[in-house]
Amino acid sequence: MIESSEIERMPVRERLQMMELLWDSLCHDAELHSPEWHRDVLADRKARAQCGEAKFLTLDQLRSRLRDSRDFLNAR
Repeated sequence: MIESSEIERMPVRERLQMMELLWDSLCHDAELHSPEWHRDVLADRKARAQCGEAKFLTLDQLRSRLRDSRDFLNAR
């Protein structure tokens, strides 16, 4: 097994490639299943989007919201 110190010495590009390989191997693992509630949440979101009830943010709106929440947390 690879030690965390070895990973820390790897260039960022190699670490990202390693993460991609790990995620890919997990995605193809037949024993890995999402919990039932994931399916329920996705079905609910899809239904709301199809009937026009869903609200979407632009990437700039999302960034602003995240910045605002980070500022709020840092001010506490």
